Amino acid sequence: MALGSTSLSATRCSVVSPGSTKPAASPLPVATDRLLDVRIRVTVRVSAPFVRASATMQNVGMETALPDRARVVVVGGGVVGCSVAYHLAKRGWTDVVLIERNQLTSGTTWHAAGLITTGRPTSAMRQVVKRSIDVFKTLEADTGLSTGWEQTGTLHLATNNDRWHELKRQASVSKANEIVVDVLDVERTLEMYPLLSPEGLVGSLFYPGDGRGNATDTTMSLAGGARQRGVQIFENTAVTGVRHDGRRVTGVDTVVETVAGSIEAEYVINCGGMWGREIAGLGGVHVPLQAMAHYYVITEAIPGLARGLPTIKSSDEWIYVKNEGDGMMVGFFEPGSYPWQSTGIPGDAAFVQLPDDWDHLGPYYEIATKRIPALGSAGIRLFFGGPESFTPDSFYHFGEAPNLQNFFIAAGFNSVGFLTGPGIGSVLADWLVDGRPPIDLPETDPGRVMRHETNRRFLERRVTETLDVAYDMHWPFYQRQSGRPLRRSPLYDRTAAQGAVFGELIGWERPNWYAPAGVERKYVYSYGRQNWFEHSAAEHRAARDAAAVFDISTYGKFSVQGRDAARFLQQICAADIDVEPDRIVYTQWLNRHGGIEADVTVTRLSEREFLVLTAPATTTRDIAWLRRHIADEFVTVTDVSGTMAMIAVMGPQSRELLQPLTDCDLSNDAFEFGASREIDLGLGYVRATRISYVGELGWELLVPYDIAAHIYDTVIEAGGTPAGYHAINSLRLEKGYRSWGHDISSGDSPLEAGLGFAVAWDKPGGFIGLGEVVAQRDRGVQRRLVQFALHDPVPLLLHGEPIFRDGACVGHLTSAMYGHTIGASIGMGYVRGPSADVPRSWFETGDYTIEVAGESVAARASLRPLYDPESKRIRG
Repeated sequence: MALGSTSLSATRCSVVSPGSTKPAASPLPVATDRLLDVRIRVTVRVSAPFVRASATMQNVGMETALPDRARVVVVGGGVVGCSVAYHLAKRGWTDVVLIERNQLTSGTTWHAAGLITTGRPTSAMRQVVKRSIDVFKTLEADTGLSTGWEQTGTLHLATNNDRWHELKRQASVSKANEIVVDVLDVERTLEMYPLLSPEGLVGSLFYPGDGRGNATDTTMSLAGGARQRGVQIFENTAVTGVRHDGRRVTGVDTVVETVAGSIEAEYVINCGGMWGREIAGLGGVHVPLQAMAHYYVITEAIPGLARGLPTIKSSDEWIYVKNEGDGMMVGFFEPGSYPWQSTGIPGDAAFVQLPDDWDHLGPYYEIATKRIPALGSAGIRLFFGGPESFTPDSFYHFGEAPNLQNFFIAAGFNSVGFLTGPGIGSVLADWLVDGRPPIDLPETDPGRVMRHETNRRFLERRVTETLDVAYDMHWPFYQRQSGRPLRRSPLYDRTAAQGAVFGELIGWERPNWYAPAGVERKYVYSYGRQNWFEHSAAEHRAARDAAAVFDISTYGKFSVQGRDAARFLQQICAADIDVEPDRIVYTQWLNRHGGIEADVTVTRLSEREFLVLTAPATTTRDIAWLRRHIADEFVTVTDVSGTMAMIAVMGPQSRELLQPLTDCDLSNDAFEFGASREIDLGLGYVRATRISYVGELGWELLVPYDIAAHIYDTVIEAGGTPAGYHAINSLRLEKGYRSWGHDISSGDSPLEAGLGFAVAWDKPGGFIGLGEVVAQRDRGVQRRLVQFALHDPVPLLLHGEPIFRDGACVGHLTSAMYGHTIGASIGMGYVRGPSADVPRSWFETGDYTIEVAGESVAARASLRPLYDPESKRIRG
């Protein structure tokens, strides 16, 4: 059904009050913290006789009797759920049941604007949209059902120099994904879209491969293709419960109970859209989603309107515009948005249309008429408002639930579900059939979710900000402001008193940099050197030349104890952790394909007790990984993160600073690198570990919570310089230290990442993934993580920039920062060679350039750390 039709609200919509944030609704299910299990029971209720909403739906051929079992149950009949079912069937998994609580498309799919744009924020997300476009181009021929696909391209407008720089960076990073992007001046922009006013225009990007389609037709085409291959689809069937069997860590069956019987399933896929939070909660899984009121306008006919004009996205003016029949659709991602039904989406909501809110939207429409004057004389055919689900961090939730095996999530698409759904369905189908995802998407991993993010009041605030800033400038180092401060280390007040300017990570307030006296404690954003650049440089130099003190209390900390703790961790860890007590081991955890699931340190405290330290952002997924792999071992895993603060004292003078504060001998002979022991310090006791994430001599101090402030005061008064996380990042990048989720993740192997030194190749009993990494070692690797430094000290690298070797694009940067010791921007990124037997020397030779906002900048490449490659300083 074309969105331009006047029947949009006349025949298929039930009008539901938006209620802002206050409507009465059933409360959210309480999702308890449960250990992993794999038998999932989904209870469904047949709520009404099966009815057809359109002739298109009749062509899909819905079923009338629920089967006893299925290999896969897909919950949700929007574009994402139907795509999952379709692609599973295409891969040969036809024993699939799709359950939709109302009618197909009745959630948010039916009112999708239909844009398909490849300008996504990460490389992996751009790959997903490229898959979507492949589906759009072939789906109609495969199923015989229309999708409305039209390749028109997208014009992204810039109306100021900052946006112009952002767009040029966007054009550069897209090249690493082989996406064609044209950078246009104002004259060429107006040639492509004559209706634009040139007032204030600076330039534009044009993505010629982009297009648009009809969301309802596409969904029905996907459903029809799935049905043609044997998938069974049930409408008007509501999921009312998800059950699982406690502590089981292996198992293949799920059970679905209905009034008509039960469905056993090996996998359950949550494609519930804005109901995804409730569906996940039924199984004890946390998926923070919040529906937001989202608006667009469709005009009456505009005389002489050309067909096939590109889609316009003008982020500075909060709008997108596309042809809609003989008129135009104008959509908005405007500030001042508000939640809808935050206490829970009504179970009977379908084809929801929200009441008009012209008082809110009118000023933004007026802005649109100034950019496209023809809109000012066109009548309004339809003012439409509908709910869309958004997430706290603007990334969707996609992947296996960390605490519930075989329960997959594909929800929370932040109003880009239509352009993402066809591709994400193919990614998930490949994942299930092949046992591993074809695209590595750590940014969407449900394991990133923290418990507080599902709090209704936090969601209201943070998700409102998600929509408010969606079209704002995407500044480097941008800090969200809503729902803060929430999680604070025991040193928060101490660091604040010293001038800390805090950033936020998963709710934690963390000192990013310190403002000297007289300097305002705030970020002033730009694409150049921001206001904290020189202050962080001073902190960086303190770590390189003297002694810097970092509050790193937010690190995750797990206690692993029991008779079989050592045997258990030996199977999990790629390194040999069966060391003497009071030793620390750096290690990765691998999956069965040899990919890196975690990057941690393991300290042996005693014969039966270990302490695992991990990054704060991966705490949920890492502890779930441990618990998932407990079989018959006598071992317990406990999150003890909140019981200890953590202070890092780093730099060539760190021994000189700490030695007078303790009776323990800190000399090299008495306290070698890798040692970890309890020592007296100040008036208390701490666990001091000789290790470094910044490439200098130093100790990490684990401090009991109750004496944290005293220990911090003691080391600061002894001469330590407070330093923040921006300095940690610049220091670690100079040394080539990896960051999980950026430089390494589950799609990267230790050999590709340059971490083969941390693999215990001959460890008795082996470990998870050993067979695959041995095979990779024998056949060689085609891609390697390479460190780069720009020859020109002026340009700034951020991440994502394409890497060129001898003029050919060979990869992109995974992380970057300015290296104050090196005196230039540095970064790391995977470089793909011509074959798996290419020698290591190939990766360091050749003519390398990095493209920054359209400019090629010469760079030197190295497989060894650019700073202190022999690691003499950390052992000094």
